[in-house]
Amino acid sequence: MSETPPLGLRRSLGLVEVTASGVGLIIGAGIYVLLAAATAEAGAAVWIAFLVAGGLSALTALSYAELASMYPSAGAEYEYTRRVAPPWVAFAIGWLMILALAVAAAAVSLGFGSYLRYFVDVPAQAGAGVLLVGVTAVAMGGIESSARLTTVLSAVQILGLVVIIAIGVPHVGDESLVDGGTVGGVLGASALVFFAFVGFDEVITLSEETTQPTRTIPRALLLALGVSTLLYVGVAIAGISVLGPDLLAAAEQPLADVMSTAVGGVSGEVVAVVAMIATTNTTLLAITAASRLQFGMASTGALPAALGRVNRRRAPGRAIGLVVAAAACFVLVGDISVVAGVTDFSVYVVFIAVNATVITLRFWQPNRRRPFRVPATVGRVPIPPVLALGVTAVMVPFLDPVAIGLGTVATLIGIAVYVALERLRPPAPRAPRGSDDPNMAPRTTITADDAAATATVLQIDFDVVEFELEEFRAGMQIELQHGRGDPDTNITDDDLLTTGKIALAHLNEIPDYYTRLAVMTRAARRHQADS
Repeated sequence: MSETPPLGLRRSLGLVEVTASGVGLIIGAGIYVLLAAATAEAGAAVWIAFLVAGGLSALTALSYAELASMYPSAGAEYEYTRRVAPPWVAFAIGWLMILALAVAAAAVSLGFGSYLRYFVDVPAQAGAGVLLVGVTAVAMGGIESSARLTTVLSAVQILGLVVIIAIGVPHVGDESLVDGGTVGGVLGASALVFFAFVGFDEVITLSEETTQPTRTIPRALLLALGVSTLLYVGVAIAGISVLGPDLLAAAEQPLADVMSTAVGGVSGEVVAVVAMIATTNTTLLAITAASRLQFGMASTGALPAALGRVNRRRAPGRAIGLVVAAAACFVLVGDISVVAGVTDFSVYVVFIAVNATVITLRFWQPNRRRPFRVPATVGRVPIPPVLALGVTAVMVPFLDPVAIGLGTVATLIGIAVYVALERLRPPAPRAPRGSDDPNMAPRTTITADDAAATATVLQIDFDVVEFELEEFRAGMQIELQHGRGDPDTNITDDDLLTTGKIALAHLNEIPDYYTRLAVMTRAARRHQADS
């Protein structure tokens, strides 16, 4: 059966679905493993370490929220970075995130295979393979089916941690919640559990499938981070209260030990089931995020156009297939603990890029509309992104040198891929000025149909953006006249009509950065008023 792809992704997600996706990405298998190691560092004050790590993550989450409200695109970090950096830098950022998500999907699916061995004696790789096949089928079915499953699985994940917290409530006060804690120990544990919060950032890849994304995505991102932080702190307090810091630090399966000590019975099996649910959800969401990021990059021409096509269920099938194939390759390797360091490296690099972008845009585009704005600004400098960059600098020494080396290699490979794609990309057709082709005769008028066709190419949703079709048409009209008369713009009438790049920019960008476009904005508004 031939594929007849629709124009783009379908907007169907609301606040609940996007928040559930965020919680599902954050609460993976990390809490089931990291709690013991973090307790060994911070003692009974381990809950403070989770609180600190959540607060530090919130600094960067604010930056993501501002950028997501300005540029609600599936291209996510790539889309943000290309606003202030050269194309190859933006491509490298997008490449790193796609690779990191593929590695994460492989690592988490292997975790699923390990927990599956509680019930079925099969190799972990076989269990991981079964999971990848299952989540691929769900992902190919479109965002609605994925969102429904994610909402259910996230609810179970939350319920599992709430049960742990409830078990610990009667024991609160049995153990001190600060003994053995030092500032250095808490900070060390914070650096360790910081990665238990990674994942909140990939909520933004759902922007093109979310209704009212400029409002919903920032709220869902911060809400998911807040819910996850409260759950982590509650679980840490429950663990200390039931087991005490020494036993908790020595536990191989800390949450199972908490349940076993408090209620006995089949605690290991219960935790295994919840962990399998968590790993299923995280794998599905990682694959979804990576495929949407590829879709967004392909939509701008950074990746081959095939990755920007969707199937009958409005899912980017080819992009999903590519990331699943990459994850399967890592699964076949088996032990990917070393390769997993690429994910850690990518998080640091991408967080640096995102926070630097927010700061730079405050200077380059200070008047641009920001539906969500990072609070606490001194002059034009937003303080939280500056603090986030400082936090990243403090965290870097805790990064494994092997991870730094592998991440650097992965970055260089990404740059090489960018160069190769640029060389393979055919030159864009450009009509010579003065062409005798009657189809390329200079245009003098942009019709409503012309504007609507360009809006379709650009995937503009007039229910979301802050301008109407007539405003867009007027802007294209003004830009058409200006582009022909400006000797500094090497752009043809055909370019203006088929891409609408500058026409779209004049409606969105800020006056004091694009002075030339500001003049056109005023002219377009006068034109609309006279119409």
